[in-house]
Amino acid sequence: MSGPTDPTLRAELVATVRRFVQRDVLPVASDLEHADEYPAELVATMRELGLFGVTVAPQYGGLGLDLRTYAAIVEELAAGWMSLSGILNTHVMVANLVGANGTDEQRQRWLPVLAAGEVRGALSLSEPDAGSDTGAISCRAERDGDEYVITGTKMWVTNGARAGLVALAARTEDGITCFLVGKEPGPSFGGITVSRDIGKLGYRGLETVEMVYDRHRVPADAVLGGPAGLGRGRHFMLAGLEVGRINIAARAVGVARAAFEAALRYAQQRETFGVPIAQHQAIQLKLADMATKLEAARLLTVSAAERRDAGERVDVEAGMAKLFASEAAFEIATESMRIHGGVGYTTELPIERYYRDAPLMIIGEGTNEIQRLVIARGLLRRYGLDTR
Repeated sequence: MSGPTDPTLRAELVATVRRFVQRDVLPVASDLEHADEYPAELVATMRELGLFGVTVAPQYGGLGLDLRTYAAIVEELAAGWMSLSGILNTHVMVANLVGANGTDEQRQRWLPVLAAGEVRGALSLSEPDAGSDTGAISCRAERDGDEYVITGTKMWVTNGARAGLVALAARTEDGITCFLVGKEPGPSFGGITVSRDIGKLGYRGLETVEMVYDRHRVPADAVLGGPAGLGRGRHFMLAGLEVGRINIAARAVGVARAAFEAALRYAQQRETFGVPIAQHQAIQLKLADMATKLEAARLLTVSAAERRDAGERVDVEAGMAKLFASEAAFEIATESMRIHGGVGYTTELPIERYYRDAPLMIIGEGTNEIQRLVIARGLLRRYGLDTR
């Protein structure tokens, strides 16, 4: 990412994405989501808009936008259909990993094709027995001459089947290392197999898969950062999760905004006892609380993004934004369903989709229980206290 994006340019870009959402996404989102169908045409338009290179430096063909602008774009996408922001986020995290930690050769090889959307990125950290406890990673990469042989199983890989580049955490003799694993999109490549597509409550329309690596070979120069990156993969990825958590917070703001605006419209249209329900004090209290939580979630997200853009460490701020915004999104989606009453529970309106999508943000990029630990330990560290 480059320096701060000009506010006028930011507003124009966000307006462009909002028009895309209103014109192309909203008319088809519910049908695609219920069918669990990959939105190929929408993704093609996102590629045309340059969104896959949103934070990649212009010298590699990207837009070079700051994180605050990226968060605003994610909010717009999520307000239309949250799954679109998921297709983008894991890709952006991989591009950021390469940009921040890759060798010159790795940047030259991967960033132009990632920025153009010609190659999609997937991040692969979690395993069946290693989610929040990243130190429990058991996937192994053993050196064999000029190659590494990777063996293990990875879980919850968004974009795994369609990805052309996987940033994979594996254990080496030097410690946990991040590998840039190039592959052809599809269910299998070399020793890589997409062993199953995991069904989900929400967050539908894109694949979340389990991937098995059975003695899959990669060249030694696939180590992110080259020889200096050996044993530093966990550090690289956890630092990258700061961006991921700001993304999750922005997604939550988008879903919360959509749910709130739907409730606000419905409360002014639906009448009971001869007046719109918006005139009933009980509904007004709900709307006031929803709007306040939405605004607070957005401000926390913007603050974390701006501090990250300024080069600060934001483990605490990103954790706070993700924690508060995700909980607010679930509460606002629930209240929106209550305001809509019976019709909100049906598939005729997108309220039930917001309700199903919101819990992902409570779990994704580290559960909110983990966020509280991250926040507390970060605060103690800042004040010079022992966090063990």
